[in-house]
Amino acid sequence: MNAPEHPLRPHHLEALEFGNSFAALPPAFHTRLQPTPVPDPYLVGASSAAAALIGLDPGEFGRSEFIDAFSGNRILPGSQPLAAVYSGHQFGVWAGQLGDGRAILLGDVPTAAGTAQPRMELQLKGAGMTPYSRMGDGRAVLRSSIREFLCSEAMAALGIPTSRALCVTGSDMPVMRETVETAAVCTRMAPSFVRFGSFEHWFYQDRKEELRRLADYVIEGHYPELAGAPNRYQDLLREVARRTAVLMAQWQAVGFMHGVMNTDNMSILGLTIDYGPFGFMEAFDARHICNHSDHGGRYAYHMQPKIGQWNCFALGQAMLPLMGGVDEAQAALDGYGPVYTAHFEQLMRDKLGLRAAESDDAGLIDALFSLLQENRPDYTLFFRRLSRLRIDEAAADEPLRDLFIDRAAFDAWAGMYRARLRKENSQDAARRAAMDAVNPKYVLRNYLAQQAIEKAQNKDFSEVAKLLAVLERPFDEQPENERYADLPPDWANDLEVSCSS
Repeated sequence: MNAPEHPLRPHHLEALEFGNSFAALPPAFHTRLQPTPVPDPYLVGASSAAAALIGLDPGEFGRSEFIDAFSGNRILPGSQPLAAVYSGHQFGVWAGQLGDGRAILLGDVPTAAGTAQPRMELQLKGAGMTPYSRMGDGRAVLRSSIREFLCSEAMAALGIPTSRALCVTGSDMPVMRETVETAAVCTRMAPSFVRFGSFEHWFYQDRKEELRRLADYVIEGHYPELAGAPNRYQDLLREVARRTAVLMAQWQAVGFMHGVMNTDNMSILGLTIDYGPFGFMEAFDARHICNHSDHGGRYAYHMQPKIGQWNCFALGQAMLPLMGGVDEAQAALDGYGPVYTAHFEQLMRDKLGLRAAESDDAGLIDALFSLLQENRPDYTLFFRRLSRLRIDEAAADEPLRDLFIDRAAFDAWAGMYRARLRKENSQDAARRAAMDAVNPKYVLRNYLAQQAIEKAQNKDFSEVAKLLAVLERPFDEQPENERYADLPPDWANDLEVSCSS
């Protein structure tokens, strides 16, 4: 085909150069289908930062063609929409075949220069029924789509590996959940949406050739450095386990709770994916369960590192036919625990402003978490205020002490902390700057998301845009946005998020 006489510049919507490496896999891996259009779609929110990853001009956001393309009402040139099949363990129980029940992959596009991954997949969540919808309607609602959009971008700004969200579009089309809500589509972006459950699907069907084909596809596209290894499948498992351990440490350090850590929600790239009933820790409780549907507490905050490891073992089980045996899988998985511990301890030293590791750091950190558990201060506010502590001026601790019921217990821990700071000759100003660079002032609290959702339900999308702008700079003081760092109001205690969120 000849090139157009006046080709569009790369930052225009129509100039996105779609490929689809996943579509090149055999038909058993997916079903090709078209998104189901929604009536009269409108733009709810869009991320300029996400658009920049694929070289897309934010000026495109206002075009009707953009809204149609990312509502599923218009297929862009080169796109080959499909829904992928996978299986998984849900709440620890084998659930059998699952798949993209409301997500449709449009394809993958080149990323902008300087981006870590060369291509990014674009996926519409809520674009209609697929063969994998089971009893679902294939739709997403405005409420959950706004939450996923905001949290995807917030996590990226926090430096935590995550899928991204290009935009949310809405429609007044009714969708039934606990009550009647309205439809929305969230456009998600990731180098790949392959999951642990993608491997489990072929293992439990005893289809070794498809299992090998999937592993080779992942290695070729995302772990090319492993291609020539003597046992590349063992090395793949080892690297996925390492990335997962690091991700769990990052979640724990920032106080993020995923809510549904099923194996079908675990990324083979070590990304945070599939935002549903998530939450950020407020009043600290290691046993906090952010998902109202998680009656047994399987995915409580303190369980996440263990569940991450359990999921890696489930992946290892699925990959056994490729590696040679249990010993090879066990050797690949043995690194998870040490990697998690080392990374979490380093993140905590960073949060505490400690420049070097000392043998007694674990004791200081354990004592801190015992203090937090007993007193339930706001997790984000505590670490942000901790940076204001001065080595030789305990009288200046009042804003920090105010977070604790047992102030004497805080004073005792603060004495240990000050002694540790003096040991490395820590300087107040430098330490504060370093701590503020890793302890966010702004996180996506549930009540902030709820306020944005309620306005959006009345067609006022200003708070979605405002909250996105605040969360894109989580470590900055932003004095003009101080209220977004406030303790949650009393009514926030009644908010619940569940698997329908």
